[in-house]
Amino acid sequence: MTAEALDPLIHAPARLRIMATLAALPEGVALSFTRLQDMLELTPGNLISHLRKLEDAGYLTTTKTGNGTASRTSIGLTGRGRAALEAYRDALRGLLGGL
Repeated sequence: MTAEALDPLIHAPARLRIMATLAALPEGVALSFTRLQDMLELTPGNLISHLRKLEDAGYLTTTKTGNGTASRTSIGLTGRGRAALEAYRDALRGLLGGL
């Protein structure tokens, strides 16, 4: 196993933390943007940037409800995202297995 097997999209520290946090939830459960931001201690702009990249890859989904000050954005991991994180975990274990 080589480092090239690690998904570079997930490998970025903030995106790995996002993926791991969402994967800890039961399948189909989402977190609000604000709750995720608070848990990860990221700025809104930083979190949005990472979420866009993960959403573009199909790893997560965002759902907006309401509008104006009553709007809420929820973020959840997709099946593709769970599979990608599992593959990343397996690749990392393989890479570190010789230690």
